[in-house]
Parts: sequence; C-alpha cells; structure tokens
Amino acid sequence: MRRRTGLAMAGVAALVWGEWLNWRWSRALVGSSGSASTAVVVLGYRNPQATANLINRWRVRAGIRSIDADGAHGTCVIFSGGATSSGSTEAQLMADYAKSVLEFDGTMLLEDQSATTWENIVNVIPLLEDVDRIKIASQPAHALKARAYLRRQRPDLAEKLARSDDYRLGEWTFVKPLLALYGLWTLRGLKADERKVSL
Repeated sequence: MRRRTGLAMAGVAALVWGEWLNWRWSRALVGSSGSASTAVVVLGYRNPQATANLINRWRVRAGIRSIDADGAHGTCVIFSGGATSSGSTEAQLMADYAKSVLEFDGTMLLEDQSATTWENIVNVIPLLEDVDRIKIASQPAHALKARAYLRRQRPDLAEKLARSDDYRLGEWTFVKPLLALYGLWTLRGLKADERKVSL
C-alpha cells in the first residue's frame, strides 16, 4: 500500500514538474510588444511522410491559435522548415495542413531552406524586419531555444518577441515530464539571462 501511494505521489510530482517547466519556458525571453502587425513563426519538425506528422500538426494548431482575435488581419504566419525525405518541405506540409484541415485562410509565408533551429531563425529574419511583434510557436523548450537564437543574431528584433499560445495547462500533460527532460538537455547551452521569465 505504501509503495503504491509513494509511486502515485511520485507520478503526480512528475506531472506537476513537467507542467511547471513548460510553463516557465513559454514565458522566457518575451515581452509585451504592441498589438499592431504580428508574425507568428511556426517551426517544423522532422517529417518523413508525405503529410504533416503529429508534432507538426500540433505546432500548426499552436501557431494558428497564437493569432489574436482582434489582430488576425494584421498577422502573417510563417512556416519554417526544409526538405523532408518525402520530397516536400516541412514548411509546405504545415501550410497544407493549415489550409486543408484547419481551414486557415490568412496570410502565410514559407521558409523552406532550414535544416536546424539556428537556420530557422537565420532564414526567417528577413521576413520579420517590418513587423511590430514576433511570436514563435513550437514546444515551449524549442520555442525558447529559437527565441534565444533570435536574441543572439538580432537583439533588436528580439525586443519584439511576445508569447505564443504554445503552452496550455493540461495539454499533453502525460508527455510533459518527458518533454521537460528533453528540454533540459536541449537548453543546456543557454545562459542564465536567456532563461529569464516574463510574468
């Protein structure tokens, strides 16, 4: 009985820890830029099949829901990701999913040359020059890494970063401890000031 209770408490603690870390990461390196023109950058994930995979579909949904209801017409969604083994690009597969399944009919741009997160940021920078606010949509740890890369490459544009809607309490709850562990590993190269949370 005690052993089962201990395991249950450990499981609950792991779920709370996963939620907390993902919540923190979603709020790091963002400000409260104005609500004029906005770019939502959706980062692609390895996609060997000919349609958007589970992770890319979720990232597209997070990107689309990051559009403020009152600013939809002033928002451009940028899908970023290069070639896949299926011959299409991650960017194209995500855009196709947004149009055909989510029925998104807003402004979209494709960046289809990137193979890494660093390249995602390098290649979307020219598309971000004239917007007032920038949101990056992905899993919270990955989005934080991309925001840190933007800050390193273009601190002036990083001043425009705002929070995307890529964290929701209770979404992916049972996977979040694993995402948190993976996130800790992928974010190990970030400096302390690149993890600063904006409440």
